[in-house]
Amino acid sequence: MSNPYDPFGARQTFSPGPGRTGQLVSLPQLERSGLGAVSRMPVCLRVILESLLRNCDGKRVHEADVRRLTAWQPRGARTAEVPFTVARILLQDFTGVPVLVDLAAMRSAVARLGRDAALIEPLVPVDLVVDHSVQVDFWTRADAMWLNMSKEMDRNRERYQFLKWGAQAFHGFNVVPPGIGICHQVNLELLAKVVVDREGLYFPDTLVGTDSHTTMVNGLGVVGWGVGGIEAEAGMLGQPIYMLEPDVIGVNLTGSLSLGATATDAVLHITETLRRFKVVGKLVEFFGAGAESLTVPDRATIANMAPEYGATMGYFPPDEQTCRYLQATGRPTEVVDAVRAYYSAQEMFGIPAAGQVDYTAVLDIDLNKVVSSVAGPRRPQDRIELPRMRDRFREQLGAAATDGGYGMNGSVADRRVRVQAGLDGRRAIPVTLTGGGNQDPETVPATPAPLTSEKNTNPETEIEMMQNRPTPDSVVEVPRGEFPEAVVELGHGAVVIAAITSCTNTSNPGVMLAAGLLAKKAVERGLSVPPAVKASLAPGSRVVTHYLDRTGLQPYLDRLGFNTVGYGCTTCIGNSGPLDPNIEDAIREHSLIVAAVLSGNRNFEARIHQSVRANYLMSPPLVVAFALAGRVDIDLNSEPLGRGRGGKDVYLRDLWPTADEIAGLVSEATDPGAYRKLYGDFRGQNPLWDAIPVGTGTRYEWDPTSTYIQEPHYFDRFSLDPEPCREILKARALAIFGDSVTTDHISPAGAITANSPAGLYLQEHGVQVHEFNTYGSRRGNHRVMMRGTFANTRIRNQMLPGVEGGVTIHHPGGERMSIYEASIRYQADRIPLLVFSGEEYGTGSSRDWAAKGTKLLGVQAVIARSFERIHRSNLVQMGVLPCQFADGEGVHTLELDGTETFDLVDLTCDVEPRQQATLVVRRASGETAMARVTLLVDTPIEAAYYRHGGILPYMLRQLVRQAEPAPAVSPPS
Repeated sequence: MSNPYDPFGARQTFSPGPGRTGQLVSLPQLERSGLGAVSRMPVCLRVILESLLRNCDGKRVHEADVRRLTAWQPRGARTAEVPFTVARILLQDFTGVPVLVDLAAMRSAVARLGRDAALIEPLVPVDLVVDHSVQVDFWTRADAMWLNMSKEMDRNRERYQFLKWGAQAFHGFNVVPPGIGICHQVNLELLAKVVVDREGLYFPDTLVGTDSHTTMVNGLGVVGWGVGGIEAEAGMLGQPIYMLEPDVIGVNLTGSLSLGATATDAVLHITETLRRFKVVGKLVEFFGAGAESLTVPDRATIANMAPEYGATMGYFPPDEQTCRYLQATGRPTEVVDAVRAYYSAQEMFGIPAAGQVDYTAVLDIDLNKVVSSVAGPRRPQDRIELPRMRDRFREQLGAAATDGGYGMNGSVADRRVRVQAGLDGRRAIPVTLTGGGNQDPETVPATPAPLTSEKNTNPETEIEMMQNRPTPDSVVEVPRGEFPEAVVELGHGAVVIAAITSCTNTSNPGVMLAAGLLAKKAVERGLSVPPAVKASLAPGSRVVTHYLDRTGLQPYLDRLGFNTVGYGCTTCIGNSGPLDPNIEDAIREHSLIVAAVLSGNRNFEARIHQSVRANYLMSPPLVVAFALAGRVDIDLNSEPLGRGRGGKDVYLRDLWPTADEIAGLVSEATDPGAYRKLYGDFRGQNPLWDAIPVGTGTRYEWDPTSTYIQEPHYFDRFSLDPEPCREILKARALAIFGDSVTTDHISPAGAITANSPAGLYLQEHGVQVHEFNTYGSRRGNHRVMMRGTFANTRIRNQMLPGVEGGVTIHHPGGERMSIYEASIRYQADRIPLLVFSGEEYGTGSSRDWAAKGTKLLGVQAVIARSFERIHRSNLVQMGVLPCQFADGEGVHTLELDGTETFDLVDLTCDVEPRQQATLVVRRASGETAMARVTLLVDTPIEAAYYRHGGILPYMLRQLVRQAEPAPAVSPPS
């Protein structure tokens, strides 16, 4: 029967399992009512349609919204916006801290208006996983994890205290403490429900997360993607996630992975293919027999890297593989039954076959064609087949910087230097350091020492180890000189970082077991890793440690230096920690192009380590292989990794595990009891976290002396009425960039250098250089972050040709200075600022500070040839206009050099989606040029955000007005 909250009569009863009843809003009922061919829609779009149908209340979601989406045409016009209400929000600590800062600032602003601060409250469940703050300060030693975690707790104590305040101040705000795992793997293994039961009403588990790789959970059949923190805040406060009615690209996977190819190789192949197909901003849904045959860990590996191929999502509909994974990871039987029953009732259970669903476009990918590959040295989509690695590196080494190379040639390209390295933070016991990949057989024992794991294989005792780990007072940092020194030889292509890290691959037992098996065979043949290689293993959850221990493989990884350094996003986010200082000095003094090899998903410039310019993504077993070789200028198909016992050459083919060997161990990784134990009650599992005091109260007490947490300026002089929009006149260019400027370029996450504006600010406030921590850890302090905007050491401002770093020219005087200093001068003179760029501006992480910092620097518009999806949205949400040049036009056609002034005209107060505007260029010579640009404000709600100066003031005005009592009505006389 119809009711005000069920205008389509779609609410029905169904059985979510034996002897149980529940309710759902039926999508098949919509089709039976004649509203459209719902059963032909992509499954991911049907999940979004269900959200509209269930939340249709005539206020946030209207009947017309439902009708429009049911009439979706695969190749129709994309002008209508979809108000998508998600079931939950996922945060990690780098992005979660500024989200919490904004919420606390909104409460302070509400209090200043004389309203109840508790008006600001999350209306959907929020999970924050603390996973981005552990750094690899200690490695290749048995106690590395405990030492790194203790250091993490010490350097992040203030941030963690703030998070614990937030957990008590806001309802439904749950914090998963450090040392548990990476947010996406924890999401996959614990948080994701696939189907939510809320008071007997069942509906799909959906989310947005403040990390681009939220898409990993798409492999489990959950619709969700990454957004900026400011958009997540709106979702937390009950605002729908607005999006244009999307295109959905169907990817028909056929065949199966051949012998020797891994899920990592598959995703690198898919990333390259989909980037070329141009799926930026689109939904991707995988279907066909090849997709059906993939396990959930393989699907999650592919879904994780949707940001790398540019898609909003990389979705695999739920099926029996989903149910098997839920069972294997310890979910209750009734949860698994509900998933199968719910999606069956909605006629959405199972991977679609070819021709079963209508897509905007279909792309066929044959998994049989996937081969062993790596990607790099700067972008995840730049795939290199393994046999081509040596030649490709040498080509790039000699190529000019303008062609993506390093400009080394002749004798310079062959330069090798010898370095005396102290190897601080490495092995806790004496080891042979004279050989590595090309080890002298005389130094290798005839029989390797027997390897046994000292760790327990019972999850309960693993928890006890977490509880009994060293406290800060008991941790002793070994001084320099207590470890053996070694003379290491470095040259171009030398591997100095080898990291098995990142949720992309550590969530996949197949590739992790392959790495362990390869390590075992390498040790048995007498190989070791050269001492210049900083090796590390950062599992995405404690489950990985559990099954590597149970299979007996962890000791072999330890022997090669891949000791567990922590449970979190380490090298992939830039928390790779220091190299030996002598090695860093040699790299800098001799301009060496050294390499990092990692099993991550990001390898943008200066992200992994500021001294390492060539960074390659690859599967975990290949990370081990390149670590053994000690260099990337090698053809692993034809050259030996090194010499083993008896001086015999050992090749990759000698070590590569077979499918049967991996399959024989996978059962150890699918132990439901281990998941239940390790993901039980987190209380008491981390004494260092538990020891941090918890603040109380609904309002945060801001500390003006803090260098980590500061109240931002977004609500200074806040008024309930927004200021009118104005044209941008007499603007200057703050910077002019080329193509592929990433959010890492705009707002770095890694180390803060001493002579940068942020570093100088910290020193002025009494922070020693060794206490700087990272940009990511200081995102709660806008004073640090605005100084860090455009401060990446590899960013190139075309106003200073040939110069790297965050510098610019201040006009009209022509003085060279930091971008931050120039912006302060321009703002003091009330001069509006513009940023110009080429294609793919804002590629990479969903980093809201890339937009926040841009706003605080006084930039009013960014004008580029194209934008990445999340960053475009974030700019609008901060009240910065993203503008796109017309096809064929750009900085190059306008011949901009930064001496010009600019007017952006034809703007009105009622900014409309995709409105046209005119950029007037006034050159120093007096000449004038003009270009047409499109305002990339996609939807009416985005236009409203811009008019209000951003989404935060918009939301605050909405919430305050909704809470105001209705005006009294006088009785009739």
